[in-house]
Amino acid sequence: MIEQNNEMPDPEIDEPIIKTSYLGHQVCLLGTAHVSKASADKVKELLSTGEFDIVAIELCPNRYDSLVNPDNLANMDLFKVIREGKTSMVMASLALGAYQQRLAEEFGIEPGAEMRMAIEQAKHFNTELELVDRDIGVTLKRVYASVPWWKKILLATGLMASVVSKEEVSEDEIERLKDGDILETTFSQFAEDEKDLFRPLIDERDQYMALQIANILSNQTLDKGSNLLAVVGAGHLNGINRYLNEYIQQQKQSQQLQEEIQQLEVIPKKNQFLKYFPWLIVALVFTGFFLGFQKSSDLGWQMVFDWVIINGGLSALGALLAGAHPLTILSAFVAAPLTSLNPTIGAGMVTAAVEAWLRKPSVGDFSRLRHDTTSLKGWWHNKVSRTLLVFFFSTLGSAVGTYVAGFRIFESLI
Repeated sequence: MIEQNNEMPDPEIDEPIIKTSYLGHQVCLLGTAHVSKASADKVKELLSTGEFDIVAIELCPNRYDSLVNPDNLANMDLFKVIREGKTSMVMASLALGAYQQRLAEEFGIEPGAEMRMAIEQAKHFNTELELVDRDIGVTLKRVYASVPWWKKILLATGLMASVVSKEEVSEDEIERLKDGDILETTFSQFAEDEKDLFRPLIDERDQYMALQIANILSNQTLDKGSNLLAVVGAGHLNGINRYLNEYIQQQKQSQQLQEEIQQLEVIPKKNQFLKYFPWLIVALVFTGFFLGFQKSSDLGWQMVFDWVIINGGLSALGALLAGAHPLTILSAFVAAPLTSLNPTIGAGMVTAAVEAWLRKPSVGDFSRLRHDTTSLKGWWHNKVSRTLLVFFFSTLGSAVGTYVAGFRIFESLI
């Protein structure tokens, strides 16, 4: 049976707290705000009592590593990132981190101070520490899959725009931050309809963290009457509590909980049409070449010339805008017309690899990466982030060139 006090704060504590019980274990859900030093102080105050056996925090392993090892970017294998196609995800993470850093600097706070305090206090009192949030990469991919294609563009451009924006944080954003979910704040300002984002950003994570907490407390080896403190954003408080109520009423076993956790970690499959669409474009281009040469060799070679100039030229222009090395720009011009006819290899993979080889990033570039990406100038100044920009802009140029050249080819056949 669940006993609860719906957000009835302790008289000496300003932060919202919900106290419940799960399978005979006591659960204290502490709602924190990322813009409040009081949240970090409250975490320290609660854990210093020595009443808690387990501390569960709203972090995934990747975010935990970023928090406790802020210099781990210095160990990033740039060639591996490019080879494994993770360039876009790294750029999104850097842009997200830059936006959060801007908020932190504007409010004069240390990002993740309350989580860092929970980690430090758990180690100090030898308290078991559990990371209960979903992997940020999975969340970002599920967010991306939840919105239509035109909103995907808005999210991508919005994230990049947040890096260079000099506008002060709005009152609405401040209120969201007081609710304690910086991921929601980061993305919601770029979407016209936040309902598309609520499910993967908030509700699914409410459910995921509740499942993780329930699974921890379902462990048969756990001592009877153990106390768990969950440090989560205040915006997640009621959702987590609601799901915990449901699980106890449904009497879910550990295996059921783990299965539901795995379901929320699944990356949605791409639309099959979109999966094969690039190959369809390639087939149409080759068909255009074939029909052109059937009409006359001059027309056929003109089509090939247009394809190379338009596709290679726009990809090279993208590399130029990214501040690439002259030889990288040349590689974009040469590679794009060929890679566009093979969807398994992108022009950006070639240009980024060439740029990284020609202008090898130093240890200092990796160390300064988090700081440099908080400004537009820094993205172009840092060799690591500039390589990522080369990938992005040359890929974009090649993509645009494919469609422009494709239309040009079929226009020639009419």
